[in-house]
Amino acid sequence: MSQDSTAKTVGVATGICLFCSLFVSVAAVKLKPLQVANQKLDKVKNILQVANLADTVGKSEYMALYKERILPVLVELSSGEKVTEFDEVLDPNNFDIQAVSNMPDYSRALDAETDIAGIRRQPLHMIVYQLLNNNSVEKLILPIYGKGLWSTLYGFLAIEKDLKTVSGITFYQHGETPGLGGEVDNPNWKGGWQGKRAFDDAGGVIIQVIKGKVIPGSPDADHQIDGLSGATLTTRGVDNLVQFWLGENGYGPYLKQLREAR
Repeated sequence: MSQDSTAKTVGVATGICLFCSLFVSVAAVKLKPLQVANQKLDKVKNILQVANLADTVGKSEYMALYKERILPVLVELSSGEKVTEFDEVLDPNNFDIQAVSNMPDYSRALDAETDIAGIRRQPLHMIVYQLLNNNSVEKLILPIYGKGLWSTLYGFLAIEKDLKTVSGITFYQHGETPGLGGEVDNPNWKGGWQGKRAFDDAGGVIIQVIKGKVIPGSPDADHQIDGLSGATLTTRGVDNLVQFWLGENGYGPYLKQLREAR
């Protein structure tokens, strides 16, 4: 092959690569707003699902229902106080857990003893979603997350207005093994959380995801959840993250304030 032919081949290949790179870059920029909108809609859908509202309307009505019934409240975790002054990071309508966790001014490092959820850093503030019914809080929807076997699981836990009883749970992002740890998505397993006691009368966390099956009629059955078959580490991870977020290092101070205000 002549040098001219080789040069032409290299030139054509380089041109094609540059064109493809430009096309991909332009497409990524153009599609970014759509991706962000879809992510926000998916989050709204999961909030409505854990609030048992998603099946009451069509997908096109999710956002309108969310705006009508859900009130996002920014909470300072250490004090439990509601925050009323916002900035671009602490925005109740666009709060990004993953981004905030990596900002030193808005998060804190956790020591090994405290970090039972395996998250390493924790936002100083979190969003709590209040489900309203005629301006009265019917449920609290708490964002939760923590380490499973292969991934960090992100989800929501709903608590009834008695501040003791679980209304539902869902995970909207994880990378656990399908058929094993991925069974956190199984409707039957998620249904097993409904009606379980999360707290005792003194506000102590008693809910527990156990290894194996809950024994019906046992003294602890009202606050125990079946473990995930064949997924011991994911089961332990879910139990740890729930314990963490409901406890004193999570939403504990906020929930304590709500109980004392009654």
